Amino acid sequence: MGAWEPFGEWQRAEVLTMGNDRLPRLALAAAAGALAGLALPPLGWPWLLWPSLAVLWSLVGTARGERTALVWGTAAVLVSHRWLPALHPLDWVGVPSPLSLPLCLLLWSLCALLGGALVAAWALLARRLDPARPSTALLASGLWGLAEVLLAKGPLFWIGLGAAPLPGDPWLAGLAVWMGAGGLAALQVGLGWGLWRWSVAWRAAAPGAPGVAEARRGWALLVVGSLVAAHGAGALAPGGEARAAALAAPSGGETVLVVQPAIPTRQKFQPWQQARLGRMLAAALVEAEPRSATVVLPEGALLENQPLPRATPVEVLSGGFRRADSGLRSALLRFAPRATAASSWVDKHRVVPLGEWVPLGPLLRWSGLSAVGGLEPGESSRLLNRPDGPIGVAICYEIADGRGLAEASRAGARWLLASANLDPYPLALQHQFQVLARLRAMESGRWLVSAANTGPSALVDPAGRVRGALPSGEASSGFFLVPPSARLTPYLLAGERPLLLLLVGGLVLRGTRR
Repeated sequence: MGAWEPFGEWQRAEVLTMGNDRLPRLALAAAAGALAGLALPPLGWPWLLWPSLAVLWSLVGTARGERTALVWGTAAVLVSHRWLPALHPLDWVGVPSPLSLPLCLLLWSLCALLGGALVAAWALLARRLDPARPSTALLASGLWGLAEVLLAKGPLFWIGLGAAPLPGDPWLAGLAVWMGAGGLAALQVGLGWGLWRWSVAWRAAAPGAPGVAEARRGWALLVVGSLVAAHGAGALAPGGEARAAALAAPSGGETVLVVQPAIPTRQKFQPWQQARLGRMLAAALVEAEPRSATVVLPEGALLENQPLPRATPVEVLSGGFRRADSGLRSALLRFAPRATAASSWVDKHRVVPLGEWVPLGPLLRWSGLSAVGGLEPGESSRLLNRPDGPIGVAICYEIADGRGLAEASRAGARWLLASANLDPYPLALQHQFQVLARLRAMESGRWLVSAANTGPSALVDPAGRVRGALPSGEASSGFFLVPPSARLTPYLLAGERPLLLLLVGGLVLRGTRR
C-alpha cells in the first residue's frame, strides 16, 4: 500500500464511489473538462485548473474511468481551442462555401477527440496503477509532463497545462526557469491529485474514525506547502518575477524594427495588397537605416524568391518562401546588408497538416488549406547564424516547442525571434501565442521578439514580461532594443531530467512500499 493509505480503508472505498453520488459521471467530466479548457490561456487562471484535475483524478478511480477521462479531455480541448472555427469561410482556398463550416467543425472535433483519447489512455494507466497511491501520482504526473513535451514537437498546435499559470499567476510560471513547461504541467497534475486526496479526507463517512483528523491535516499541509514552495521557487528563479524589478529598461543591445503589415490572408496575393506591403517595407528600410536597425517582417510576408525593393546597409529578417529540391518551403529569410536576395534562412520544420502539408501533395490537385499550396518541412534546427550573433527562430506554432528553442539557446542563440501570421484567427489565439512566447523567454533566459502579421508583435524580457507591443490588428511598426544574452538557465542545463527523476522516484517509492 502507498504512503498515508493506512489512514483508513475509507479512503480506498471513496476512490470507487466519488463521482457517482450526485451528478452523472459523464456530465461531471464534461463540466470539469470545460473548466480546465477555460482555465488555460488566454484566461490563464491555474486555480480553476486544479479543482478540474482533482475531479479527473476522482473519476479515474471509478469503474471504466477512462471513458469519463475521454469526455474530460474532449471538453477541455473544445474550449481551449475554440478559435478553430474562425477558419471559416474557406472559399479563399477553393473550398465550396456549403462545405466550409462543416469542414472547420470537423477539424475542431477531431482535435478534441484526439486530446480526449490521450487523456483516456493516461487515465487507463493511472487506474491500473491505483490512483490513490502516491507512487502513481508521481508516475502519472511525470508521464503527463513528458507527453506534453513530445506533443509540442508534433504536427498539432498543442496548448497544454504547462501554459496555465500565465497570465494569471506569473510567480508559479517562474518555475519554467527550473523545469520548463513540461515540469509545470506535471506540477499541475500533482497538485490536482493532492487536492483530490484532501477532498477524500474531508468526505470521510466516519469523521471521528481513527486517523481521519491526521489525514486531513496531512493532506492540507501537503497541498498548501506545495503551493507555497512552488510559488517561492518560481518567484526566486534567476530572472524570475520577484527579480524582474532589477531588470531595468535595456540600455544596450541590438535595435530591431518590427513591421506589422496587418494584411488579411484572404487578400494577401491581391496586387493592391502586395503594393501596400512593398511601400511599408520600403518605408521601414528608410526608417531603419539611420539607427542601423535590423528590419523584421512576419511569416509569409514575401512571395517565393521575392527580392527586397532596394539594397540598404541594414539587415532584413523576413518570413517568405523559397524553392528547395524537395519542394516549396516556408522560411525565415535573412537578407544581408546591401543585398536584395536572401543569403541564409531557417525553414519551417512543423508544417500544418492539411493546412500546409498533405500526403502525396504533389500528386493531388488540392494541396492543403493554404493559399500557397503544399509545403515541405525543413530541418529541425532553430538556430540562425548571423554576423551580429546567432538567434533562435520559431515560425508560427513552433513557438509551442520549448525544446527546439532551448536547443538553439544552448547552441549560442543570443535572443529569440517568433515569426507568425495568425490571420484569420481571433484575438484568443493571439493571447495564447503571446503566453507561449513568454514561457519560451523564461525557459531560455533570452529576450524574445514576436513579429506577427496581425499581432502579437512585442518584446518580451527573460522574466516573461511584455516590455513593448504594437496595437493588435493594425498596420504599424516599432523599434525594440534587444539585449543579447549567453547565460544558461537551469532548464537549459537540465532539460527534461527533472521529469525523468520524477518517474524514477515514483518507481522507487512503488518498489519500497510494495
